[in-house]
Amino acid sequence: MTAAPRTQPLPPPATTLSQDDARRLALRAQGLLGAPDRRNGTAARSASTRGGGGRRAGVRGVLRHLGAVQLDTISVLARSHELVPYARLGAVGRDAVDTAYWTGGHSFEYWSHAACLLPIEEWPHFAFRRRAYRAKGHRWHIMADAERSCAAVLDRLKADGPLTTTELGGGRNGGEWWDWSETKIAVEFLLDTGQVVCTERRGWKRVYDLAERAVPDALLHDDLDDAECLRRLVAQAGAAMGVATRADLADYHRLKGGQVDAAIEGSGLVPVEVEGWGKPAWADPAALAAPPRGRHRTTLLSPFDSLVWDRPRTERIFGFTHRLEAYVPRPKRIHGYFAMPLLSGGRLVGRADPAREGTTLIARQVSMRGPTAVRPMAQALHEAAAWVGCDSVRLERCDDAKLAEALRAELTHMSDQTD
Repeated sequence: MTAAPRTQPLPPPATTLSQDDARRLALRAQGLLGAPDRRNGTAARSASTRGGGGRRAGVRGVLRHLGAVQLDTISVLARSHELVPYARLGAVGRDAVDTAYWTGGHSFEYWSHAACLLPIEEWPHFAFRRRAYRAKGHRWHIMADAERSCAAVLDRLKADGPLTTTELGGGRNGGEWWDWSETKIAVEFLLDTGQVVCTERRGWKRVYDLAERAVPDALLHDDLDDAECLRRLVAQAGAAMGVATRADLADYHRLKGGQVDAAIEGSGLVPVEVEGWGKPAWADPAALAAPPRGRHRTTLLSPFDSLVWDRPRTERIFGFTHRLEAYVPRPKRIHGYFAMPLLSGGRLVGRADPAREGTTLIARQVSMRGPTAVRPMAQALHEAAAWVGCDSVRLERCDDAKLAEALRAELTHMSDQTD
């Protein structure tokens, strides 16, 4: 549904927030301010109702609160969807992360900000997108015989249970990666339109199943009209960001600006003014009710982390320009292939481009905002190394010779302390 642009004047802001207020609200909403709770049991689910920015109830709690965790094929320290809970919870086991995501029917994969893991409770909210794909009849590729091809995939899944593309017959015609087979086009269209769902990956391959088998009966419906879907997604995005502009709210689940305009009034979000933003903003009323307090995380963030995936918002909140350079030709890269922003003290104070050689984590390229960022960078690299099973850290390059010397000394000191 494409809504008409807003024509009525905006209501007056309920309050004015400083830039620091907005930054802290965003950090808490994203689960990066306050003490983590790594539990996944009943006690944790109870605790999750008392706040904690989604870090209560462990990995599943993080996913439920964020509402979307982006997936990506790149794996350096780990894949991005693993790095997201690590940043919030600390060194939760990587196997535990995959188990939390891919077992028990707690999540599904669909198009949100990009290809994302979503809490299974959000299945009804994306009915508007499934309907749009049905009306369009395709996403990227057009099938030679859509009726026959889709029926063949559905028959296989009904007869044989959940299957990968390879098990269905193969995903490519033999050319480039985008040269999909008819079967691959069919199963992806069925996923787009909601007849098929992915609730698991094996060896990074999607495992497709019938939606009627994988989605709980209470959620398996497209009963919500477009307006209600959008209202719920705008409300969820606002809660996950704490405070946001119209463009921020649209970007979170890749909605159109007009769709946000049509949904904002019924979303429950409160209009606010943020000093220095120069544009209208909305805040989660629950976030405004309690001042953000607690311990800040010191951690490296995935470039696809929802705290920083929206580049204009990242620059507005943190004064930090961030760009993924994995697809930039090597000679033109400034910060490296997979530069990970360093979060410390509630601010973005540097970046590191990591790699692994055996049991050594290599910081191929590092930049820091002054001497006060040295110890947090060393701490973040040291902890990340331990998490992925490395026993040492080696710095290759830093854009400041004095800071490089100080970082190497700090890394040596931390290594000596753990020997």
